[in-house]
Amino acid sequence: MAQQLQNTDAANFLNVGTSADGLIALREQRRTKMPGNPLIQPIFQAEIATQLDHLLLTEQPFRERLAWFWFNHFTVSLRQGSVRSVVGAYMREAIRPHVTGRFVDMLVAVMRHPAMLMYLDNSSSIGPNSPIGRKNHRGLNENLARECLELHTVSPQGGYTQADVTSFAAILTGWGIDMKADRPGFSFREKAHEPGEKNVMGQVFPEGEQGGLLALNYLGTHPATYRHIATQLVSHFISDKPLPQDVEHIAGVLQQSGGDLQKTSLALADLPDAHKPGSKFRSPMDYATAVMRALSLGGAPSTPDNPHSPAHILFSACGILGQPIWSAPLPNGWGDRAADWSAPADMLARTDWSWRMAAHAHADDPMEIAHAALGPALRKTTLTAMHHAGSRQDALALLFSSPEFQRR
Repeated sequence: MAQQLQNTDAANFLNVGTSADGLIALREQRRTKMPGNPLIQPIFQAEIATQLDHLLLTEQPFRERLAWFWFNHFTVSLRQGSVRSVVGAYMREAIRPHVTGRFVDMLVAVMRHPAMLMYLDNSSSIGPNSPIGRKNHRGLNENLARECLELHTVSPQGGYTQADVTSFAAILTGWGIDMKADRPGFSFREKAHEPGEKNVMGQVFPEGEQGGLLALNYLGTHPATYRHIATQLVSHFISDKPLPQDVEHIAGVLQQSGGDLQKTSLALADLPDAHKPGSKFRSPMDYATAVMRALSLGGAPSTPDNPHSPAHILFSACGILGQPIWSAPLPNGWGDRAADWSAPADMLARTDWSWRMAAHAHADDPMEIAHAALGPALRKTTLTAMHHAGSRQDALALLFSSPEFQRR
């Protein structure tokens, strides 16, 4: 695990561009009023092909799990249509480079990225006393400020008030996207920024873009933020009900290291229950990925327009099983507890899908797959059931439906 994080990210994403390329496509579609998404859809399909290919083939699975964990923490969703043009770039530009860096640096990258600015509508937030606000009588949009405080940083346990949300929203006025630039991207619009000093959680911040950066640095290094993200990390990697002493240990590592996510991630392995198998129930994405990796499905790069390629099979599976990629219903992301994913209908859907996937194993020995996938967690009951199965496909379906395969 340490080696995965100490080495550089080995991901090599093919045939994708930057967020600016996605914004140019979005701008052209809007300018010409094209129906559908003829320019954006190929960009999105290329992102799905290369990013899910990497998920299936990566030899740095711990690093990869962290990348998707942090994407969920800083959720953006395709439910806001414009995000489709930049969601893949968001993952590559704002999340992945900071997985082993400082939390506050990831926070700043996220808050300035077009995907987050569009998802939470900060471009429409205008300082009431700014030149644009006085002229057009427009006001604050508090979405980004509220979610940053509630979900991304200090959480309600940090003790912020509605007045802090409003003040933080004023700090973030002017943070938007310049869609007219040759290479569209983040832009600070001074004429939309609320003038004057602002107070958030007892701290005074100056006007201007610098005030926003100082506020993010304050929030991103706050003890309440470290406790909040420690709770989420322990919940995701260790237990649905994190022990207070585990949370305190991880929060302490964050505090002592200045938010160093590499040290913090590795500290998870020091917790008493870190290597206890079966403590976490697999989400649909986690489950589908595990099945396809167990079957060694993946290899040649998936082509963006081929629905039968491994990446698109995985993309389709996540939708079928209830967790469509990059499409969380709310800004708090997908749930992370067994109760969120283990209803009877959910389990039946997994069995049905895994039986169909098992047909791809034409020659592999199901017993070898079982031992390779589960190791010592494999139960004798499951082996016996597989041994008496009527076919290779049935044996694999029993493996993938077993209680131990539902957990990691």
